[in-house]
Amino acid sequence: MAQGPTGAGNNAFKDKEKPQAVRTANITAARAVADAIRTSLGPRGMDKMIQTGKGETIITNDGNTMLKDMAVMHPAAKMLVDLANAQDIEAGDGTTSVVVICGSLLGASERLLAKGIHPTIISESFQRAAAEAVKTLEKISIPINLNDRATLLKAASTSLSSKIVSQEPKLAPMAVDAVMRSINPTNAQNVDLRNIRILKRPGGVIDDSEMIDGVVLNQQVLKSAGGPTRVEKAKIALIQFQLSPPKPDMENQIVVNDYRQMDKILKEERTYLLNMVKKIKKAKCNVLLIQKSILRDAVNDLSLHFLYKLGIMCIKDIERDEVEFICKSTGCKPIADIDSFTEDKLGSAELVEETSSLGSRIVRITGVKHSAPSAARTVSIIARGANPLILDEAERSLHDAMCVIRCLVKKRALLPGGGAPEMAVSAHLNSVATTASYPDSICWKAFADALEVVPVTLAENAGLNSIKVVTELRARHAKGETNVGVSIKRGGVGVMGAEGKEAAGGEGVMQPLLVSTSAIELASETVKMILRIDDIALSR
Repeated sequence: MAQGPTGAGNNAFKDKEKPQAVRTANITAARAVADAIRTSLGPRGMDKMIQTGKGETIITNDGNTMLKDMAVMHPAAKMLVDLANAQDIEAGDGTTSVVVICGSLLGASERLLAKGIHPTIISESFQRAAAEAVKTLEKISIPINLNDRATLLKAASTSLSSKIVSQEPKLAPMAVDAVMRSINPTNAQNVDLRNIRILKRPGGVIDDSEMIDGVVLNQQVLKSAGGPTRVEKAKIALIQFQLSPPKPDMENQIVVNDYRQMDKILKEERTYLLNMVKKIKKAKCNVLLIQKSILRDAVNDLSLHFLYKLGIMCIKDIERDEVEFICKSTGCKPIADIDSFTEDKLGSAELVEETSSLGSRIVRITGVKHSAPSAARTVSIIARGANPLILDEAERSLHDAMCVIRCLVKKRALLPGGGAPEMAVSAHLNSVATTASYPDSICWKAFADALEVVPVTLAENAGLNSIKVVTELRARHAKGETNVGVSIKRGGVGVMGAEGKEAAGGEGVMQPLLVSTSAIELASETVKMILRIDDIALSR
């Protein structure tokens, strides 16, 4: 009886189920991460309490913050952490949405794999579907003008609606004003959020937060020798050396035999410090900022006495990371030693004063002159809150709202919110899939169904009947009503977009085009990356 060939040739296919098992394990791990933060999506989403390894507690609703602080071990799950971070860098908002969409797309691809479709075919078809989705979103988007403050406020308020601070009326206008003051709206293509500094101060409530066109310093004015606490027409210097007697470089001992030698040392010290302070005054400086140093005292009592006599305000312990912001704001340059202390390195401001509010003292530098009208301006925000947990979340919420305005500066178009864009894309892809050839017909249908996870989750988190809501949304979008989404106020379906403001029961819920397009593109790229992995190898 004839036998088939045996030997090493057949062993190549012995472990053919391993790639399938690896792929399934990767998809399961990634979907577990998506499911963990899915309950945080939307205005009625829950918050997560995270305890870090250092024992610190974080309460947050921000997708990127949650994933960054979670102890995620699986390599595929870490890819979703990186995905949220990429969305945070690109758009600044929609970090929870992008992970939820990615998890849903992975679920769809798992069902397609079970039907025997090759992972490469699925991933490439998903990429084409994502490109078509972006085109659809651009078609239904509404162009905006950056001078239309009401529209910008709607976008910022939508971003803040899912946060703890959503009830605070001041934060959305503050985020809009901060971004618009830091740019020139006529020609700006991007926003540098480093020009906006948030200073957190415990005490009071979030409503006590305020925005200042200038610089706010956490440090206090040195008043032990009686120096001024208010200076008008300020000439500001930022020094990186110390106003105290020099110390020897090596361990040296100085032996003093009598009082004359002691007097000589003290006299030399006085002369040294007096000459330094005189040089500072000669350059017409009247506000002195001293960078923090661990080497020796930044300024001693004798120097403070001389500064007081010459009417110079002194503030010490300026942190290294504050230096760039102060220099950009006031126009001063850091001065490394007394010999290079010249008038051209000074910055200027109309007023520098120490003020007290809600039991804490801060220094305000206001009336800063900018070199050119087109130059970027700096803005400071003093965030107030009852405790550090609320302050941290208020800072994250403000950052997200400012990122939304930054998205609108980059790509000046808005979309209706409440899951309307995802439903519009889903309806379009479903209609295209009916006429498409294999494999796009099956894969695009799966992609379209996966995008419905956003309205489903919004409805579930709001305690609504998700099946009823999504069925009604499908019917409305099939008629071409692209601005209809999940309405929390109406407990069902409502008009979301710009038209909604005039329509009966309209929501006026808006989100930037860039947030939705980058979420779909990044999610489909991550799915492609996970599907193309067929083995995990450990390196030594």
